[in-house]
Amino acid sequence: MESAAPRRVVYLLDAASKLEQRQLNDWIARANVDGGPMPELIPIPPSRRGGRGRLDPRLEACLAADDDPLLTPLRVAWLAPESNGRGGTRLRDLLLFGDPRDPTWVRAQLLLRRKPERCSVVLGEAASVSELRERWQRAGNTSGETTGLAEFVARQAALALERADRRIRGSRYKVPRFVREDILARPAFRGQVARLARETGKPEAAALKEAGRYLKEIAATHSPYMIDVTARLTHLLYTQGYGETLHYDRARLAEIYALSQRHPVVFLPSHKSNLDHLVLMYALHENGHPPNHTAGGINMNFFPVGPLVRRSGVFFIRRTFKDNELYKLVLRHYVDYLIEKRFPLEWYPEGGRSRSGKLLPLRYGLLANVVDAYRRGKSEDVHLIPVAIAYDQITDVKDYTAEQRGAAKQRESFGWFVGVVRNMRRRYGDIHIRFGEPISLRKVVGLAGPGEPDDGEHDLAVQKLAFEVAVRINRATPITPISLATLSLLGVGDRAVTMDEMVAGMRRLVTYVRRRQLPTTVPIDDLETPEGLAPVLAALEENGVVTSYTEGPEAVYAIGPEQHLTASYYRNTIIHVFMNGAIAELALLRAAEDDVRDHVAAFWDEAFRLRDLLKFEFYFAEKDAFRAELAAEVALHDPHWEERVAEGPAAIQVLVRRAKPFSAHRVLLPFLEAYRVVGDLLEREPEPARVDEAAFLQRCLGLGKQYQLQRRIRSAESLSQVLFGTALKLARNRGLLEPGAAGLAERRRAFAAEIRAVTRRADVIDALAASRRAGVIE
Repeated sequence: MESAAPRRVVYLLDAASKLEQRQLNDWIARANVDGGPMPELIPIPPSRRGGRGRLDPRLEACLAADDDPLLTPLRVAWLAPESNGRGGTRLRDLLLFGDPRDPTWVRAQLLLRRKPERCSVVLGEAASVSELRERWQRAGNTSGETTGLAEFVARQAALALERADRRIRGSRYKVPRFVREDILARPAFRGQVARLARETGKPEAAALKEAGRYLKEIAATHSPYMIDVTARLTHLLYTQGYGETLHYDRARLAEIYALSQRHPVVFLPSHKSNLDHLVLMYALHENGHPPNHTAGGINMNFFPVGPLVRRSGVFFIRRTFKDNELYKLVLRHYVDYLIEKRFPLEWYPEGGRSRSGKLLPLRYGLLANVVDAYRRGKSEDVHLIPVAIAYDQITDVKDYTAEQRGAAKQRESFGWFVGVVRNMRRRYGDIHIRFGEPISLRKVVGLAGPGEPDDGEHDLAVQKLAFEVAVRINRATPITPISLATLSLLGVGDRAVTMDEMVAGMRRLVTYVRRRQLPTTVPIDDLETPEGLAPVLAALEENGVVTSYTEGPEAVYAIGPEQHLTASYYRNTIIHVFMNGAIAELALLRAAEDDVRDHVAAFWDEAFRLRDLLKFEFYFAEKDAFRAELAAEVALHDPHWEERVAEGPAAIQVLVRRAKPFSAHRVLLPFLEAYRVVGDLLEREPEPARVDEAAFLQRCLGLGKQYQLQRRIRSAESLSQVLFGTALKLARNRGLLEPGAAGLAERRRAFAAEIRAVTRRADVIDALAASRRAGVIE
């Protein structure tokens, strides 16, 4: 019986130069130890050069043959040198010699002579022609592949070599290939583009060409070389102003990495600084994670920042594209592709950097795209990773305070970027990254399946997700010594305090943080001592936030001139921690007023009224959870507090004085004073006139300055366009900006009166805090 003839083997050679071609030929010759005929060799376009070039006609002939040969892709892998224990190349070498994984002909010759161990031949997974043809046909039926079989085979060879490369180099260089080609070739995409073209009366070919331009504008174009360069430049940049080490939990990152091997992950960080993306990218890079596909505003796509970060993982989207259905379609398919291929995503759900320090209202756009991709079955699950990035001090804070006082936002440009780099010359402390508990779409949204949810169900799911992301970011945000010190100093207004007074105030804050077991960047017990507090005040003084006067018998400290908005920025990063305590204090004061009959009911009515008043500023739990949180907060000071409240004003006043620390005056008063300015100005507004919001905000600044000079408001940080703008948003929500509405003047008066009443109660807490500092009450 005759034995079956061995299957013909064909090597697909992915060679970027003649030198690499010789290396592959030599390797094949050495592998052919039995001395039989040499296998057939067919070159394919070099994948390291973007797969550009014509296909060899021999590939078409091979695919048409009847003997079903086995195709094995082959290429040379040039390994980067180890450096500083990080498995990467030094920045100097990267800039001088170029990509170590794609050396020039001269450098490749030198490497072969001096360091041959850095040259390795990589074999991709072999596949028969029949298997590849079946895969090609299946791709056409499912993902919509419309390319020819030869192009498909060349692409599959390049992808197989990428997977083989990652086994040598690790996952930090796992990047997508042929994104544009894949998406544009899918019939589902082309069909939807054609439908839009018909609806708009545009030629289908023109619409498809425009879609290609949009995809080119949006998509990241990863380069392993630029990933390394950006990582090294990032380290060089942030260490100019911050410590060498980023502070985060490596074990937590390892858990996220394991999660990403099963499902796509989406990182959703807080946004405080221009460094946010870079330091998160660097933390992932030094732990071997692949780079995130990070959404960035198109305003950042300027030289040299745009080309650099696009090649390291940033994809750019326009700020506004509400009426551009084709652009929205392209963006949706791009997100679908990333979710389907399990590439990690990242964006900043606040939309822009927080100018006030606290978490901004989250935007839903990209989150809705990810939910849609999941609901369409692009992945069995998607995990959202809330991330809190905390800085001891912020390089951008000077610009933020200027904008809050009415200055225009600086336009991003090369000159702006140079200014950012120059600002790094001071010392700002350390950077801390905290990863919150992941959120599973499968658990929150439900099982993925065919069909689209109705609009109401979809919107509710996205809003619920956004709220949960915000809550988990806040929960993960660590308390820094700087934020506690500014919280304490802002609580005394314009007064200077001695070190002993400062320590006494900090002791109450530290005790509260300890009792609630809140996360901190460093142990804070030392903040209860002059020795532990002095370096914190010195760091604030170095950047002008705090001033000290040392000519008297002892040094005194105060917020520096024109620095209250800066100090409030740091305080606001942890303001959510003290919010429930502040609301409880004001609700207790309302329950103790003379016109109240049911004191417990009055407490809860006022608490929920405050929750509604501040709903555009802060993230509050749903009503039942909020009620439980508030009850637990008051129970910290008296487990039987509801019985005390029911006893009436005298018992309530005793309960209020037990609060340690007092919070309302330093947490809520600045917001309430800003709201008061808006309320008072609206009350004076002629009823029939439509409010010009830009002009109105300028008038708020003027009235606020007048009130400050009259001492009708005490907090300089209340003079903020950000706060005025949020108060105006609340007024719009209550229907107070539309001329001609029924009872408008009366409702505006009621709104202003409500804010004045709440502000008076916050003033009472301020007076109680002063009495405690003076030793009148404990």
